[in-house]
Amino acid sequence: MSGIPHRHSQLTRWVAWPGAPLALVSALLFGASTPFAKLLLGDGLSPWLLAGLLYLGSGVGLTLVHLVRQGFGRQTRETSLHRSDMPWLALVVLSGGVAGPLLLMIGLAMTPASSASLLLNLEGLATMAIAWIVFKENVDRRLLAGAAAILAGAVLLSWQGGPAGFGLGSLAIAGACLCWGIDNNLTRKLSASDPLQIALIKGLVAGSVNLTLAFALGAHLPRLAGLAGAATVGFLGYGVSLVLFVLGLRFLGAARTGAYFSIAPFIGALLSVGMFDEPLTLRLVAAGLLMAIGVYLHLAEVHAHEHTHEATEHEHRHVHDAHHQHTHGPNDPPGEPHSHWHRHEPLTHAHAHYPDLHHRHGHADRR
Repeated sequence: MSGIPHRHSQLTRWVAWPGAPLALVSALLFGASTPFAKLLLGDGLSPWLLAGLLYLGSGVGLTLVHLVRQGFGRQTRETSLHRSDMPWLALVVLSGGVAGPLLLMIGLAMTPASSASLLLNLEGLATMAIAWIVFKENVDRRLLAGAAAILAGAVLLSWQGGPAGFGLGSLAIAGACLCWGIDNNLTRKLSASDPLQIALIKGLVAGSVNLTLAFALGAHLPRLAGLAGAATVGFLGYGVSLVLFVLGLRFLGAARTGAYFSIAPFIGALLSVGMFDEPLTLRLVAAGLLMAIGVYLHLAEVHAHEHTHEATEHEHRHVHDAHHQHTHGPNDPPGEPHSHWHRHEPLTHAHAHYPDLHHRHGHADRR
């Protein structure tokens, strides 16, 4: 782009660090959880019970991580959640921790694991659409073209033809993706806070609610092997994955983190074909190619222009980079990175960036 110094164009290949690797590993863990959840459903667990066990496994596992960290004297340098964050956290738990997992488990019970995994691409699409329309994140033509390709793949995969139309299982999974799209955008508002604390609370509360409802409907706890399996899948695929996802939101914003997270369905689909001997049909391959094109268009985006940072005050973990040139008081923590309340003075400059904590500005156009 004209008017942007050459030295900034050299930084475009690094601008996604460390947000992109965090989002990609998060996607890897969540993508792998889908076929394993399908395996657990086949072992006799009800969808509602499994949703509860997955999130409770996430919450309990992260609680143990927190206790071990405290036991070794490792103090977090992250910002704790504040009382003003609680309404947002409650909505996150309701949409992403209760409704989303339940709809996914219902959909998984009615849909081949490979198809269900690819349909989860709709989560990235829902995340991007909500970020663009509701929260005004900038989305250019490349991202829109990628979204169209992902949607085309999802339609191809879920259409059953004739009067049947879209299968109920596919619609349930699409509903889960919408819930998680809402969840991801609401979680962005909390992304300056400790991601372990966010994921821990979400896991414990959502898991307890889902389990209570499952037991009220007559569900019974599975054998020890089923419990251990659900706890492991929940801890890695929901707990650790969510911690990394929140960190990705901090650096990339909701739309871009959702785009990087879109590799998760391909991980799940590949594992599903091998684990369940599901046929590699022409429709599955065609849908996968369309979605892969969409994900590539998302990942290949470069966004750079001159922009102005308005004066603002907030608290989050940071180092003294180009956006953090403030002085310290006597009570501020030493060393870096650290977390404390600080003020940003107005600043105008140009460089490649994503809509992270410091780049949630408006744009003159949406090209």
